[in-house]
Amino acid sequence: MTPAPPLNVAGRVRAPGDKSISHRALILAAMAVGPSRIRRILPSADVHATAAALRALGVAVPALSDDFVVQGRGVSALHTPESVLDCANSGTTTRLLAGLVAGLDGVSARFEGDASLSRRPMRRVAEPLRRMGARIEFEGAAGHEGLPMRVTGARLASVDLVNSHASAQVKGAVLLAGLAAGVSVTVEEPHVSRDHSERMLQARGVALRVSTRDNGAQVVTLDAAQQVQALDVDVPADPSSVTFFAALAALADAGELWFDNVCLNPTRIGAFDVLRRMGAALILHDMTEQGGEPVGSVCVRPSTLQGTHIGGAEIPRCIDELPMLACLATRARGETIIADAAELRVKESDRIRAVVENLQRLGATAEERPDGMRIVGTDTALRGQVETHGDHRLAMAFGILGALPGNSIIIDDPGCVSVSYPTFWRDLAQVTSAAAGEAAVRTPPAGTDGQRTTSGGARRLVIAIDGPAASGKSSTAQWVAQQLDVRHVDSGAFYRAATWLALQSGVEPEHWTPELVLAGTPRITWRLTERSVLPLIDGQEQDLALRDTPVTRQVSRVASMAPVRAWVNSQVREAGAAVDVVVDGRDIGTAVFPDAALKVFLIADTWERARRRLIQRLGRRPNDAEIAEETEALVARDAQDATQSAPARDAVTIDTTSVTQVEQVERIVALARATRERLGQS
Repeated sequence: MTPAPPLNVAGRVRAPGDKSISHRALILAAMAVGPSRIRRILPSADVHATAAALRALGVAVPALSDDFVVQGRGVSALHTPESVLDCANSGTTTRLLAGLVAGLDGVSARFEGDASLSRRPMRRVAEPLRRMGARIEFEGAAGHEGLPMRVTGARLASVDLVNSHASAQVKGAVLLAGLAAGVSVTVEEPHVSRDHSERMLQARGVALRVSTRDNGAQVVTLDAAQQVQALDVDVPADPSSVTFFAALAALADAGELWFDNVCLNPTRIGAFDVLRRMGAALILHDMTEQGGEPVGSVCVRPSTLQGTHIGGAEIPRCIDELPMLACLATRARGETIIADAAELRVKESDRIRAVVENLQRLGATAEERPDGMRIVGTDTALRGQVETHGDHRLAMAFGILGALPGNSIIIDDPGCVSVSYPTFWRDLAQVTSAAAGEAAVRTPPAGTDGQRTTSGGARRLVIAIDGPAASGKSSTAQWVAQQLDVRHVDSGAFYRAATWLALQSGVEPEHWTPELVLAGTPRITWRLTERSVLPLIDGQEQDLALRDTPVTRQVSRVASMAPVRAWVNSQVREAGAAVDVVVDGRDIGTAVFPDAALKVFLIADTWERARRRLIQRLGRRPNDAEIAEETEALVARDAQDATQSAPARDAVTIDTTSVTQVEQVERIVALARATRERLGQS
């Protein structure tokens, strides 16, 4: 057996903005009076959920970008939303905004989320808010203390809360409730939890007293009648995201990775301490302070790792990184014990059970315990498919493990990383330069879209199929993918999903803006099925609704919006990163996968395209009058789509007017098989 090539890592990684700070930067900007400039925010699904919820409460939050301004009008300008607050998969959005709404006398909001978030407990945040005087109602099944949840604000009373568990989200919710209501609060926790709320509030002029009792308990006190001041913020890189690549660098054979402008808050870098205890060569450089948060650079080099014990007070400092540390432990000498981490069972998934079951499935020795797990290091190659349960931390942790030489790991839902690290697969490809093992999920390095490389040197296959409306792109691509036994990605389905959500907003289509359309996109996710990449809305399939006439009439309007096209293209690139794919849609061969191994552009006579579309829509043969009307509509659509319908210079053009679909599929399959041979694939 040919030994796996060594893993070399190199480069500087600009990890995405810190998720905890991004959430709070938006919320505090909304509570302040005046402009707050926010730069380098994390544009993840969770943060989009917070932005959308704040808009519903009356805050003019613009579309998230690398640099934007929130014009805050103070808490008195917030009002009861006309629709539910859709928190998607974000527990932080739910708990922090529950605290804010609780402090707004007379304001009422119904919090909803996806299936995963709806299973997560909200009792711990509801109880202290109820003690302060807010009304919290769980509107699901009897005995269910999760979403949907209605929060009704009131004239709150002061509270002296002694929390049995250290929770930054509960603490933050109580502080926000006290600020909004103008009352004093004290929160005591058994040990230190993340203190972003305290630091960011102090930087914005809010007086807080923080003290530590003899028994190690942490006490935070907020005085009454205080206001949040506007403040510009440059969001530092998320240390949780950095941990994934720090682990990769520690496990590599050569090279080093640098991470710039990283949040080095002591309550957040417990994973760095664990890595160093295991033997990782991890060094901090150029430490300074920004907006109350310590930041600096991190350098990590390959090391020989030893197993360790992780537990006690350090758990809250590395709770989100424990899945990655567990995966790392499979490559350390000896055994690693994770204890006192029962909180992992109520995250996006039961992370204790999910991590252990996946490690066992791959061939590692792992044992589930009530509050943690035991992992034994091994040199054996790990192979198999990982079930992520839609959990971004699991997808990234096992993605790193799959990038190691000799391992062959398939991630069932790579798209779920968009919750916290939308560019994870691209960054993984860049730092490894496609030299890692047989990782089944990876985006191509910049400039090499469609040319992914396996450990054997063969390039992955991307077939890009483009063409005007009703040219048969989607049905042909689906059939080609089936013939080649690869997955099909329909970019049009993402446009249709965005259009369907815009229609639900109640705003007349002629008044739609890119900001309005993008506000709904955090509700759109996708998952890999056996044959395709399937877009979901709120975690559910909506295929029939997406192909209804109202969506069809307006989808071109949405597709013409450049910011929406950029969003769709990013989704398609991420979806197409998983495996060999056939991708169809606009801009596919020119903008989305400009270096696709095979590009096909389908054309057909307008009358024939109209006839085919009507047969599909009506389920019968249309008459000439119906075809004429549809032809007129297609001509108008073609004019609107003209800038997106040009073939790439290296595309193979196929006129399908007088050929059957069987014949055109056979032609593309023949081209694809020839391309496979050229790429060195079997």
